[in-house]
Amino acid sequence: MTFKDFYNQEVAPKLTKEFGVKNVMAVPKIIKIAINVGAGEAVTNKNVIEKIQEQISTIAGQKTVITKARTSVSAFKIRMGLPIGVKVTLRGKRMYHFLEKLIRIVIPRLKDFRGIPESNIDQNGNLNIGFPEQIIFPEIDFDKIDKIRGLQVTVVTNAKNKEKGKKLFEMLGIPFMK
Repeated sequence: MTFKDFYNQEVAPKLTKEFGVKNVMAVPKIIKIAINVGAGEAVTNKNVIEKIQEQISTIAGQKTVITKARTSVSAFKIRMGLPIGVKVTLRGKRMYHFLEKLIRIVIPRLKDFRGIPESNIDQNGNLNIGFPEQIIFPEIDFDKIDKIRGLQVTVVTNAKNKEKGKKLFEMLGIPFMK
């Protein structure tokens, strides 16, 4: 059973009953997953962005996009248009595959993990998780890593509020702090 089938056959019917919704389309669901890595050291070393792109492409299974500075900041030695990070947006099959991998493999590999704080869910029901190192993902070869970098994963839902978003994530199997 794929993760999408799990959502459609088990999670969505339970959410329909719990929220008292008559239309299945009104049930909260995941729209997209955005993965972002900021690379401050890209200002001095141009090869950093290429290495990060390769790693995030491997993790996501999709080509990445380079993010560029919108404005110049002299304190950080950043000029407008300078590459400062990498992002990728997942939808459809890749999104569900990545979410399943995140819940079943990546989160259990975190050191000293006691659950995701409820404060990581915003008022619109979206979940933001920051990972301190990219080596917890199974696709990353530890020997090819030049530097340990963190990344941020944002799971965007169509939930109307924080409570509905949290219930969706709990039913999908994301562990929250007690």
